[in-house]
Amino acid sequence: MLEDTLYQRLREHQALDHSSFHTPGHKCAGFFPDDLLSLDLTELPDTDSLFESSGIIHEAEKKLASLFNTEASMISAGGCTLAIQAMLRIASSRGRRIIIGRNAHRSAVNACALLGIEPIWVMPEPNDGHFTGVVSPDAVERAFAAGSGISACYLTSPDYYGELSDIRAIADICHKNGALLLVDNAHGSHLAFLDNNLHPTALGADMSACSLHKTLPVLTGGAVLNVADPALVPECKQAMALFGSTSPSYPIMASIDLCRAYLENGGIDDYRYLEKRVMQIKALAKAGGLTMPSGICDPLRLCINTSRAGIIGNRQTEYFHGFKVEPEFCDGENAVFIITPFNTERDIQRLESAVSSLHAPSYSADEHIPCSVPAVPKRMISPREALLACSELLPAELALGRISADSPCICPPGIPIVMPGELVDDNVIAALKSAGIADISVVKNQ
Repeated sequence: MLEDTLYQRLREHQALDHSSFHTPGHKCAGFFPDDLLSLDLTELPDTDSLFESSGIIHEAEKKLASLFNTEASMISAGGCTLAIQAMLRIASSRGRRIIIGRNAHRSAVNACALLGIEPIWVMPEPNDGHFTGVVSPDAVERAFAAGSGISACYLTSPDYYGELSDIRAIADICHKNGALLLVDNAHGSHLAFLDNNLHPTALGADMSACSLHKTLPVLTGGAVLNVADPALVPECKQAMALFGSTSPSYPIMASIDLCRAYLENGGIDDYRYLEKRVMQIKALAKAGGLTMPSGICDPLRLCINTSRAGIIGNRQTEYFHGFKVEPEFCDGENAVFIITPFNTERDIQRLESAVSSLHAPSYSADEHIPCSVPAVPKRMISPREALLACSELLPAELALGRISADSPCICPPGIPIVMPGELVDDNVIAALKSAGIADISVVKNQ
């Protein structure tokens, strides 16, 4: 009866006994009470209601705000996407022009289209590694200087490779210009609990969307909208209700509150101890001559470039599977690992063995070719016009010169190759083919 079901496929994957260095942060390690799924209830007189909370959910959110040291922390059972949508909704009521890092997740791109937001793209600046880099304060300053009527700046920090923007400096620039700073902190919820608090709201961001389930012990779909500016709090529930389901998962919400209790009762110490352990793994990678992101990075995320060790393309996943290690993501050159306290010692040792077996030949700085950022395709119509237009699906090679009606990407990391409303040019087609995306939705010719 269970053959050819998703349940059975998940059981088969579990039987591979790979060490999980991907989301979710709980690693299926038995953190939750055994009866949690039996409590899949709904809004009842004694269970409260998420978007009209006045009882136990309201109390849980107050405790979360105390934990994150924010004015408010709003629970999302609709993932970080719901928190991102709410942030952009609140910002759009102050003005439709928003500075957005070009490495934004597709959920932000789609929300902009639905809300009629005009994105002002700023490009990440590659560092001296093979990674995308971050949006600099100078780039944000230039964007404000070049435009007017800008209501907010929206950044992704940390990015998928663990690189962190200078949130404090960018917050100062935004506030000097009377604008909000919104941060997609999907992969950085744990940053609030490390020795050096690198959480965006602690560094000056007005709001941050935090996907708790990625790095903390929370069921998939559990997230929080953290709000530092008290003036924004009254709008948050309405903004979340605009996009959120009226049937949020009670097990997901309960898992968020259980995570909060864990962190308050010793869990923070677990994360701070893990910092030291991950530092040791990074030292192994460095000793092997492997390239890692430079600058300010997430202390718990491991990202290594394996190309100089001769491990590229599909060989990346095969290599790590040989050590029973399941990465979060391999892009053909870079491998990303999410490490949490719920990884066992056996998991860590497997990862250490895989990393220490990689060796890159020495080379001079003159030989290094930094990664390049492709030019932004020409914008033909607004994202909203494109996303809501009649469209047709074409093979990528036949879409040259057409207008994208979608935000095609591979997930992870979920960063679009081309945005809705932009021209599909030769660079876009090459990037689609490189990502293994065969077709693209384009606006129908009238």
